[in-house]
Amino acid sequence: MRTRLTKFSAIAFVLVFLLSANTALFAQNADRRTNIQIYGSALQYKGELGNQFFEKDLEWGGGLSLNRYLSPSFDAGLHLTYGGADAVNGASSMDANIGTALLGIRLKMYGTILKEDALIGPYLAVGGGLAFGQADGSVNGTNYDDDFTTSALMGGAGIRLRFSDVVSAFVQTNYILTGNDGFDGQKGGDNDRFLQHNFGLGFNLGKATDTDMDGVSDRRDKCPDTPTGVQVDKDGCPIDTDGDGVADYQDQCPTEAGVANLQGCPDKDGDGVADKDDQCPDEAGTAATQGCPDSDGDGVADRDDKCPDTPAGVQTGPDGCPVDSDGDGVPDNEDICPNSAGPADKGGCPELDAATLKLLEEKVRFEFDRARVQEGYKQLLDSIVVVLEKYPDHVLLIKGHADHIGTQEYNQALSERRAQAVKDYLVERGVQNPDRLVTKGYGETQPLVKVNERLSKRRTESARAKNRRVGFELDTPDMKLNMD
Repeated sequence: MRTRLTKFSAIAFVLVFLLSANTALFAQNADRRTNIQIYGSALQYKGELGNQFFEKDLEWGGGLSLNRYLSPSFDAGLHLTYGGADAVNGASSMDANIGTALLGIRLKMYGTILKEDALIGPYLAVGGGLAFGQADGSVNGTNYDDDFTTSALMGGAGIRLRFSDVVSAFVQTNYILTGNDGFDGQKGGDNDRFLQHNFGLGFNLGKATDTDMDGVSDRRDKCPDTPTGVQVDKDGCPIDTDGDGVADYQDQCPTEAGVANLQGCPDKDGDGVADKDDQCPDEAGTAATQGCPDSDGDGVADRDDKCPDTPAGVQTGPDGCPVDSDGDGVPDNEDICPNSAGPADKGGCPELDAATLKLLEEKVRFEFDRARVQEGYKQLLDSIVVVLEKYPDHVLLIKGHADHIGTQEYNQALSERRAQAVKDYLVERGVQNPDRLVTKGYGETQPLVKVNERLSKRRTESARAKNRRVGFELDTPDMKLNMD
């Protein structure tokens, strides 16, 4: 029997060693899920030879347990023990060696009622398995020697003392009911039972998972995604020295409490510009003016604005005053001709000089029933291009006319084609902003020369040639043109 127990113990120890050596196992809590306990074990017998449950004398053995974390409330375990028990009652005696192999469940008070890492952790345990025995002795003077394997049930309670994440101690007492009544050689009564007292050390295996490698295990880490190299507190969260909710590694002002949208920097006047960048930290302003007030919203701080009441939307210069592109003293927002200097009473537009007025009196003549610009008038139109360059803000009205030959509808269309032909030539010659070239056809309604329509075409040719024309009118860009 002793040989069988020795083999069983050797197999059990090898099994535990192989399981504990598995690097996939962690330790006995939410981080380390596997724990090995090594302990001394003593048995107290109760059977036909007496009740030793309350006696002081104990026979010692040892044990080994492999426990696996299931949840904050439960652990599972494999418990292997070996010990002895003896008893004497008159002419009867018993000397037994007993081994147990039990699978059990532990109900933990730590992890539920108490914290999982509490110093003192009480628990309850239940289990079942096998008991292996070798017993000899005498029954009323008759010797016996027996070995056997039987079932066993266990219920117990214990206390774990936690020293660190790796090492703990424990004390546990189990009540073991066996399925055999022959340990003491006497059968016919209740099955033999034992009190088992275990105390020893537990060792947690493996290494706690620390995904962000900040030194705080994932189970305890309230910020499990902290970037590598960032200093953290005991909860695994980045250090926030000034307590403003912005971690130091993201805080541009780590020693002054600030706001998150300004990277942790303070903003006394609440204008959205951090005090360190705010040239007026005690007055609310705008980002465009580096935190200084800008009453008219023109992008120039009031302290630098020489025109603090500029209307909204008006383009201003560095001094905050409306831009005056042509330098004529009339700001662009009021200047009808912002690109050419002119007096204020003319809306900032220049007056046309005499040479220009004279040029505008010239006419472009056309052949009968034609809308083609003749070669001889191209020099005139080139001069018109020069005038348009001189007065870049003025609008040119190009007025087309026809003689009376043909229907009114036809002559109207012909006059419009003649005006368009002149515009096309001016655009071809490089007039800037062709939109300021306006065309209008008048048909035969505005003749320069009155023609006697009862005369033949040959006799009225000279007069009619003067009426086949395009004339010009140049005025300011507010379109004050004579369109009649």
